[in-house]
Amino acid sequence: MLKELNIENLAVIEKAAISFCDKFNVFSGETGAGKSILIGGINAVLGARTDKSIVRTGENKAVVTALFDDISKETQKKLEENGYSYDGELLLQREISSDGKSTARINGKVTTAAVLKSIASDLIDIHGQHDTAILMSTDNQRQILDSYGGLNEKLSEYREIFHKFSHISKQVKALQQKINDRDSRIEDLKEKIEEVSSYNLYAGEEKEVTEKLEEARNLESVQKALSQAYGSLCGYDDEGSAASLIRSALNNLDKISDSDNENDKYFKLSKRLSEAVIEIEDIGLEISKNISDEYSSENISQLESRLSDLLLLKRRYRTDIDRLISDLEDWKRELEDLQCSDDVLEELNEKRRELAEKVKAQAAEISDLRKKAADELVKKITEELVFLDMPNIRFIFDFQKDKISITGMDKVEMLISVNKGEEPKSMNKIASGGELSRIMLAVKNVLASSDNVPTMIFDEIDTGISGRAAQKVGIKLSEISDKRQVLCVTHLAQIAAMGDRHLLIEKKSDDLRTYTTVHSLGFNERKREIARIISGNSDSEAALLSAEELLNRKKSK
Repeated sequence: MLKELNIENLAVIEKAAISFCDKFNVFSGETGAGKSILIGGINAVLGARTDKSIVRTGENKAVVTALFDDISKETQKKLEENGYSYDGELLLQREISSDGKSTARINGKVTTAAVLKSIASDLIDIHGQHDTAILMSTDNQRQILDSYGGLNEKLSEYREIFHKFSHISKQVKALQQKINDRDSRIEDLKEKIEEVSSYNLYAGEEKEVTEKLEEARNLESVQKALSQAYGSLCGYDDEGSAASLIRSALNNLDKISDSDNENDKYFKLSKRLSEAVIEIEDIGLEISKNISDEYSSENISQLESRLSDLLLLKRRYRTDIDRLISDLEDWKRELEDLQCSDDVLEELNEKRRELAEKVKAQAAEISDLRKKAADELVKKITEELVFLDMPNIRFIFDFQKDKISITGMDKVEMLISVNKGEEPKSMNKIASGGELSRIMLAVKNVLASSDNVPTMIFDEIDTGISGRAAQKVGIKLSEISDKRQVLCVTHLAQIAAMGDRHLLIEKKSDDLRTYTTVHSLGFNERKREIARIISGNSDSEAALLSAEELLNRKKSK
């Protein structure tokens, strides 16, 4: 249970160290004194989301530390699983920086808010003034019943089977749809498989063909240039080439040159031309050695034709070649599945029928257990509500058979009647704020016997009640504190007087700042505070007498 709470720089609370007794602790104070801040601090140290706005103005960070002892075996196990030791006390801490960052610690070791929240979930149950809204939801009403009946494990088993049933039902539906469209789909698949298979595609082919075609086209250009150069120099028919024309010129010069006279100018020209012919023919020979027919125009045509086929397939199937090869294998498998889908469907339907029987059987069993638990829960809650000054209450769980779902086969709703002669109706149509507060208190008290949470916090459970009903609520909270620790924020004297420890939340101001303090009250201080709650005047003689009477009544309890 919660032994001590320390708060630093949380909103208007500069510093507060609060010790709690193990029974009934009450908080009171003027409106706006900071009671909600106190509950916010407890929520923060339990791992709830925080905001930098809660840091006291001008400070770097807010720190909330909570000390627990006598924790449950379940919480000790969680600590061990997360690597934390337990020596009789558990220290939880939350730091919230002014820049919005927060740090969580367990027994001094840094942890995440998620781990902090997981471990703290079994330490404190907080019921706020707005939590009565959960009673308006039929889902929550069913969960209350399931929690009381101890059905969580049974529901977990049921949900597992239901998920399997839902999964196989989707498979059956999808396969049945395929079978309905099977004939046309089979024909379509066969056509696709036949066409794509005929091309004998292989991975990376498009890139390979493109590269080969580019190479062939480049080589073709080179070969054409070499061939033309060779033709110009030497000629393929030995006519009109440079070598042929030079020989002709050489023959003409030979006719007029004097070969016996080396100084003859025509002889010299003839000799030079003779050397030129030899050089040209040698160049032509070198060129001819590099002329090849390895990449013929026919080869280029074949490559162009293949690339055209690949591009056509890409456009037709709107994908690349490698993906098309993968699609082809998928089509083959799908075709095979479709051709034997009747057998598969029958197998799936058989499994589905088996699971459906299990789902129905378990849903029916859960429904029976819910109805049995409902009878017990109605009796106990009714007893609580009669005690809480609702003598004419009629409270029932209305069961309507519903479509089988993840939660079973029941549509469950709490119905109440608060006045004689009226038939029970939906909670949100009948109950007032005060009645909802008492119903929630009754539910919490009854459910307390089925959980192990050692500390319960009630934040303004007294909303909408007064007089004798308020006194009964105080007595009931005191009774709960016989079984577990109770913290209660209240505005009612009847409830405040029932506390075993009374903590006053006060707001004070100086010239510069506002401060909120929390301190424990002795008997005379309690009497003055309760008198203030009764009349608004802590010095009122009549109010002081009433306060003393309430406190003495608590003593004689």
